[in-house]
Amino acid sequence: MAHVMTHPAPGGSQAPRRRRAWRDTLIGWSFILPNFLGFALFTLVPVLAAFALAFMEWDSANDPEWVGLENFARLWNDENFHVALRNTIYYSAGHIPLTLAAALGLAMALNRRLRGVEFFRTAAFFPYVTSLVAVAVVWNMLFNPTAGPVNLFLEAIGVQDPPRWVASTDWAMPAVIATSVWRDMGYYMVLYLAGLQTIPKEYYEAAMVDGANAWQRFWRITLPSLRPTTFFVLVMLTIQSFKVLDLIVVMTDGGPGRSTLVLAQLIFREGIREGEFGYSSAIALVLFLLVFTVTVVQFRINERRSS
Repeated sequence: MAHVMTHPAPGGSQAPRRRRAWRDTLIGWSFILPNFLGFALFTLVPVLAAFALAFMEWDSANDPEWVGLENFARLWNDENFHVALRNTIYYSAGHIPLTLAAALGLAMALNRRLRGVEFFRTAAFFPYVTSLVAVAVVWNMLFNPTAGPVNLFLEAIGVQDPPRWVASTDWAMPAVIATSVWRDMGYYMVLYLAGLQTIPKEYYEAAMVDGANAWQRFWRITLPSLRPTTFFVLVMLTIQSFKVLDLIVVMTDGGPGRSTLVLAQLIFREGIREGEFGYSSAIALVLFLLVFTVTVVQFRINERRSS
């Protein structure tokens, strides 16, 4: 009796695999779809609408009217825009390097096995999770020109005419920057702590055997090893600095005068208060392009240094 061999139909064994693959794909999409829909509805669509409104005139009561580049021509001649742009750059130029340096210094100081170090790490991080309104109110009290502890301390050490801080057009922005650095450095300290703990201790031991001092170990080992962390912190700080709004609104509301008026606050004033949504969208587009350009430059510089 001849033995008859049967062969499976072509693709017969692949059909269950394809079904399982489709099922796994659908399960994966079911997990990310709610978040994607929320992002699309509440972030992506408004952003695209803002880009379109930048070339229109709209006050929410009438139909949008296409005006082309008129909003951007108006920006060129708007003194408030130029003041807000300068103040935004001023704030960023102070906030970014000071926060980066303070976060790195804190991380290195607390990256040690000391009794109670967990408490100090928590204390340094706590301002970041504290209510921003509470932070602003407390620091306004500290910077009070007549009864604030900061000026009382300066007078006690011999400063005859201490700054008026948030009541002064010259010192309001430095006060805001100092408050912002104090609030944000704890968060970036955590990132630097994570980066420091990935550096092999053997590097430092070998450097000490070779006679390297503390500064040489920091410059030759710590900083190069922290380059990815520093790059991430720098990008995040840049984005955060250029879009600063809430702290300035609570502490100074753009004053005194226009000394702390920034682009994000100008967008809010023109759009929400004045109802000129087209013009405020044009300012928002300029702010986006500014942040995008700076970020791209940072990426290019980082790529060149890494290559």
